[in-house]
Amino acid sequence: MDKLKILVVDDESRMRKLVRDFLVKQNYEVLEAGDGAEALDIFFGTEGIALVILDVMMPKMDGWQTCREIRAYSKVPIIMLTAKSDERDELQGFDLGVDEYISKPFSPKILVARVEAILRRTSARGVDEVLDAGGISLDKAAHIVTVDGRQLDLSFKEFELLTYFMENQGIALSREKILNNVWNYDYFGDARTIDTHVKKLRSKLGDKGDMIKTIWGMGYKFEVG
Repeated sequence: MDKLKILVVDDESRMRKLVRDFLVKQNYEVLEAGDGAEALDIFFGTEGIALVILDVMMPKMDGWQTCREIRAYSKVPIIMLTAKSDERDELQGFDLGVDEYISKPFSPKILVARVEAILRRTSARGVDEVLDAGGISLDKAAHIVTVDGRQLDLSFKEFELLTYFMENQGIALSREKILNNVWNYDYFGDARTIDTHVKKLRSKLGDKGDMIKTIWGMGYKFEVG
């Protein structure tokens, strides 16, 4: 089986080497770029990149702009690295379709765990399962969601969140439980991350968004009717 390709983008060669060494140990093929412009050249010139690890602060083209350029053409999972732990930065990242957000300094083992968790989910093509509820159809293998036959454009995390809701129909889910299952146990974010994603997901679902019910002081419940 071919190794999965991961593009690591950071202007610090020391940081790239640290990340690369840990990923290579886990049998990934690692491509490197020192700035956003170089990253785009590699990304669009290389077939089959499975995931991008992207630093925010870089010369020539920063991580935000690089993310925008990639997102215009691809839904490849993106993990953002940042030296600043700023909630506005984090929310901007999620608005751009970033899948995970890690503040420096971080444990390389945590980064690898998140990479593996994302790739496990995106590579689970053997799961030929379709979830249907109240006019929403979610194809886990094809990563497609339709509402009354109309296909929705969901980010990776929005798709994961909707999958989790639909798999737990009628069950009250605490924010902590949603964080643990959709963002993994090692995610150091907070409830606002979930609320932001739920708001966007409801908006994209239109009338069907009402199926995601808020349980005050606790979390959410997905319920038809």
